[in-house]
Amino acid sequence: MGAESAQAQRAIVFVPFPAQGHVTPMLHLARALAGRGGVAATVAVPDFVHRRMGQQDGDAGSRVALVPIPSGVPDDGGDEEPPGFASIAHAMEHHMPAHLEGVLARAGRGAAVACLVVDVMASWAVPVAARCGVPAVGFWPVMFASYRVVAAIPELISKGFISRTGTPLPLSTNGINEAVNKHQQIGDLHILPAKLELNTSDLPWLVGGAASRESRFAFWLRTVDRGKSLTSILVNSFPGEGAGDSDRYDPPPGQHFLHVGPLFGDELLARANSAATMWRADSTCIDWLDRQSPGSVIYVSFGSWVAPIGQDKIAQLALGLKAAGRPFLWVLRNHPSWRAGLPDGFTETVAGRGKIVSWAPQEDVLRHDAVGCYITHCGWNSTLEAIRHGVRMICYPISGDQFVNRAYIVNMWEAGIALVGTDCDCVKDCIGRAMKGGEEGRRLQDNVARMREAILAGEARSIAKRNLDLFLEGIENDDTKIQQPKSLEPPARSIIIRALAREQRNTKPKSKMEKHMAQTLIETDRRIPNALRIAFGLCQRPPPAPG
Repeated sequence: MGAESAQAQRAIVFVPFPAQGHVTPMLHLARALAGRGGVAATVAVPDFVHRRMGQQDGDAGSRVALVPIPSGVPDDGGDEEPPGFASIAHAMEHHMPAHLEGVLARAGRGAAVACLVVDVMASWAVPVAARCGVPAVGFWPVMFASYRVVAAIPELISKGFISRTGTPLPLSTNGINEAVNKHQQIGDLHILPAKLELNTSDLPWLVGGAASRESRFAFWLRTVDRGKSLTSILVNSFPGEGAGDSDRYDPPPGQHFLHVGPLFGDELLARANSAATMWRADSTCIDWLDRQSPGSVIYVSFGSWVAPIGQDKIAQLALGLKAAGRPFLWVLRNHPSWRAGLPDGFTETVAGRGKIVSWAPQEDVLRHDAVGCYITHCGWNSTLEAIRHGVRMICYPISGDQFVNRAYIVNMWEAGIALVGTDCDCVKDCIGRAMKGGEEGRRLQDNVARMREAILAGEARSIAKRNLDLFLEGIENDDTKIQQPKSLEPPARSIIIRALAREQRNTKPKSKMEKHMAQTLIETDRRIPNALRIAFGLCQRPPPAPG
């Protein structure tokens, strides 16, 4: 009983955004903290995630429990496509908060929960922490560079890079919009190094059609607004992120950031089931790799929860892989929306040289000697895994933070090649450049090795371990950087009410962006009452009833 029994009362609850690329690093974080002793960790996920992963959380002795939160989203938990973004966002805002309060009560086992660790993209949990009086910190599971982009949304709007609904705007010259370049360079704002060559087409909410983009932008506005109440954020990345000293920028003001990644590299995780996944992996691909020559195989995977790249692109990519004449292992979900684009007879034509599986044990694949390069969507977990196992990359981002990651891989680290299109000749050319033993291939491999050394064996690992210890010490000592979030109204309503109050008093907004953000939220959130729409002139006041 003694100190260990007292410490065991330090219950920490973790709330990830419900996608594989977010749940995995959150589990790694929970295991890393629980492995230090004195922590009872509870990772709370929606029921549709738990149905896929609930049997894989048997970390004996790790004090990590994976528990479900009812979401109200229909899902059988099988190998079918998971719920879409709109369904997930609705569940997080309207169904899951009340159930999380119950999780917090149970996790404390009669005592107060020491801390709630919230994925910044699961910002719906921040008001729950405020209502329950629980200290909360944020967790950013991807590159810190992506956080800088999202945090700069007000600046992007005020300086004319994007509209109030997140749409990229062309350059303006002498008051006249002229598409001098199709998209403006984000580097001009000094948010990120100019060397990355990022532009406004690379922003994380630009997914799908206009309605999808506006909805996702409203989601990011809510995320930014709620995130302001988090005084500390743990980041699953390493200091500097491979940029030179002259390309480093100060973090956004008002918050404390602790780099704790890459989390998979901690030796504590080697004893854990760190390969937990929402999908059943096809282990036959390892036997197939065993029969291939060292460094000969092209591994192709575009992640688990991203939209298919489209039937035409699937067809062109297939033809490019065939034309390259090299062995390949392609992860392509066994679903019509993913495989319908394969050319007729393709699997028979490439039989023996190519293998297609619905899901692969990715860490095992990337560490295999037969794998020579990786055609990737540039998800952060996949990027880190490729670097960890010394695999050069061919980069084809699809959505979200992947465009920022691609810019670092290709332009900053020079550890990969950009695949600018999926047409047959382009795919064949990129594979040839990456796989050949010439100067470019050797340079890519040398740079991957350099990055591996930087993030796994250098100062970054010491900093990550120290920051994890500092975080736990902060919980024990009631550090002011780990505190209860301020009481929050639902963000859309709070932003609108603030802006309306200032307008009615004829006073200047506290921020130049306050009214713009309010208008954007009104325009994109159907739940906003008509009275608020009328006040902002976005719809007409109904005529008085006759008589």
